[in-house]
Amino acid sequence: MSIILHAAAHQADVTPPLGTLINGEFRSRYANKIHDPLYAKCLVLKDGGMVLVFVIVDICAMQQDFLNDVKADIQKTVGVPKAHILISATHTHSAGAITDLLMGHADLMYRRRLHANLVYLVVETFQKLKPAKIAFGAVDAPEHVLCRRYRMASGYRPFNPVTGGADLVKTNPFGAEDAIVEPNSSPDTQLAYLAIKGLDDTWISLLANYSLHYVGDVARGTISADYFGCFATKLMENMSDNGSDFVAMMTNGTSGEINIWDFMDSGRYPTELHQKSALIGRDLADKVLQDIPNLSWEESPLLDVLYEELPVGLRKPSEQELDAAKRIVMDTDYEHITLDEDGYQRIYAREQVLLAEFPEQRDFYIQSFRIGTGVIGALGGEFFAETGLALKAVAPKGKYFTICLANDYVGYVPPRHEIALGGYETWRCRTSFLEEMAEEKIRNVLMRQIERHDR
Repeated sequence: MSIILHAAAHQADVTPPLGTLINGEFRSRYANKIHDPLYAKCLVLKDGGMVLVFVIVDICAMQQDFLNDVKADIQKTVGVPKAHILISATHTHSAGAITDLLMGHADLMYRRRLHANLVYLVVETFQKLKPAKIAFGAVDAPEHVLCRRYRMASGYRPFNPVTGGADLVKTNPFGAEDAIVEPNSSPDTQLAYLAIKGLDDTWISLLANYSLHYVGDVARGTISADYFGCFATKLMENMSDNGSDFVAMMTNGTSGEINIWDFMDSGRYPTELHQKSALIGRDLADKVLQDIPNLSWEESPLLDVLYEELPVGLRKPSEQELDAAKRIVMDTDYEHITLDEDGYQRIYAREQVLLAEFPEQRDFYIQSFRIGTGVIGALGGEFFAETGLALKAVAPKGKYFTICLANDYVGYVPPRHEIALGGYETWRCRTSFLEEMAEEKIRNVLMRQIERHDR
């Protein structure tokens, strides 16, 4: 006799108050307007004694120390162990800040509040469990993803503020469009999703994944869920039937070098605030709605989890580099810094000094959930499209995706050959610091997990 799957979804408003800190740029911002609410959203899947918990949060980043404490409290209240809980950030750059990113600082009051909200959200979701079925879906959406790393003409010098020298690629070449030769990589264009319905055919949730970094068409001090929120709103308008508590979620895929700032065809999107994110979010939702009739539903899917904590080394400054960085820091007024080449060099000098205090290695969490005939992977950083595509190549076709910024945030984890090219994502700092071989080591572990799930 097969075990019946039970599922539940719930969401909680986690919009920070006006005046809270916002990070995701080189300097702190302060919330002076709320354009749309931010949510934490939970999906619980239960198959007999096996439980999987997803929590997706409208926030830029959440790190290991914060999430370990949240998971410990979740385990105390509902009994689910850490390895079975996946908590990820959407990576909107217009949300409350609970960790330091470059010179964007954490808001400790909001951090405490969010911790409590996430634990309570999971507890509430468990109260809604009902018999359910699942289906994996995938459609192609190539028009909204572009590589933001470019090879430039021979006369252009991409400045590296860590080394003071020149890179071989330029990330986001604002003002240098005429010097662009070609993009440096190809994006993952797939919009993948997991659909969950009750056995009575009422919608419970839809968990989607797309490798678009974020849109960012907001004023500097505005709170917004970005296109992630627009996607969810459109689906909820169309799928919340018969008073059901349907919850739509968009997660961030392998988008470390991917965005939608089109330097080659800048006129193809609206330029008014929030309009590009709305257009993209609605279009992606429409693609899902059109694909849903093609789904093949599984009423007794097997659930499983594989989890590993992999020790990974760090890239840190040499003694000579650290001494030079300290001299720059001692000569800098960080309260009045200008974002030019000199200013960036001073910001990254501070990063070297702070990074030098890090331990020599870090445990990187690698997690994968088997859900019926499909698998969902989770990685705690910003991985490039190359990583995601390699993982999909060994996974069940159309039934795998990688949720990034999950269970931790170590910043960018570029493939080794991308680190050799330089560019913003590779500049050594507290948001890009794992050893050069880290991506390969992590990818290989997750590949093995995917293959074990598929046996």
